[in-house]
Amino acid sequence: MLLALLLGQAALAQVSQPPVNLGNTNFVDGRALPGIMFQQTWIGAQADSFRDASGDRQAAPDQLKAYSVASQLAWLSDTRIFGANWGAEFILPLARVELDLNPIVADTRMGFGDLFVSPLVLQWPERELFGRPYWQRLNVNVILPVGDYDPDRLVNLGSNAYRINPHYAFSWFATDEWELSGRVHFLWNGRNRNPATALQADSIQPGRAVHTNLAVSRELAPGLRLGLSGYHLRQISDDRIDGMEIAGSREQVIGYGPGLRKQRGPQVFFFHVYRESAVRNRPQRHQVIFRYARFY
Repeated sequence: MLLALLLGQAALAQVSQPPVNLGNTNFVDGRALPGIMFQQTWIGAQADSFRDASGDRQAAPDQLKAYSVASQLAWLSDTRIFGANWGAEFILPLARVELDLNPIVADTRMGFGDLFVSPLVLQWPERELFGRPYWQRLNVNVILPVGDYDPDRLVNLGSNAYRINPHYAFSWFATDEWELSGRVHFLWNGRNRNPATALQADSIQPGRAVHTNLAVSRELAPGLRLGLSGYHLRQISDDRIDGMEIAGSREQVIGYGPGLRKQRGPQVFFFHVYRESAVRNRPQRHQVIFRYARFY
């Protein structure tokens, strides 16, 4: 069905985008039926460079490692709204982040991240696009700032601010074997009124952003799909510190890599590997994602 996942980032002496769904969902993403889904997603990511506004490598951080597991419970009912099945979802991540700024400055933190809540999931039944099956879904996702946060730490797992992150997901089966899936997200960040002490500010607010996932796969055998997936994030407004816009603060990243999907009855397994390029104002990472879903 659907997933958003928290992957902790370092709270360096700047304003940074909070973790969002970058490649966590991919093959056959837009198709879902009424019922209950429980899902676990594991992510391992590592960055050994930070890119500035021009894409040039910076001295810090020396290394950033993040490991996370997100538990998701989603539900679709038989109740129809605008012709779609109505549902809801909850996602709670647990993460461990290790940051090395230099040989003598480092921080490690483990704990819960912010809570993802969606009271409005609309899943439309199968339609046709160019004579082929087409599935689509709208999810109005709200992120509650319940994650571990300390303005005096280098690393934080929570954002200390509310966020709104709706998305539209789709899957189109171009042939009996080939499918194309994607998600388009919009991210609005609230204001953090207790930012990192190093900023010496009263409030910070990351700019608005658009991020997308796109995947194409082919069924090689019953229940087995192999393909390519990718993601893109582009910040569309400047960060703010004490209400003032910060020029040159917009983030960007493109990620891509292979993946597979295996379904056995009500159980589905996903495995994906990504590398990043075109990075601006954020760590450049490699990440591995494993996902397990069980439908009831």
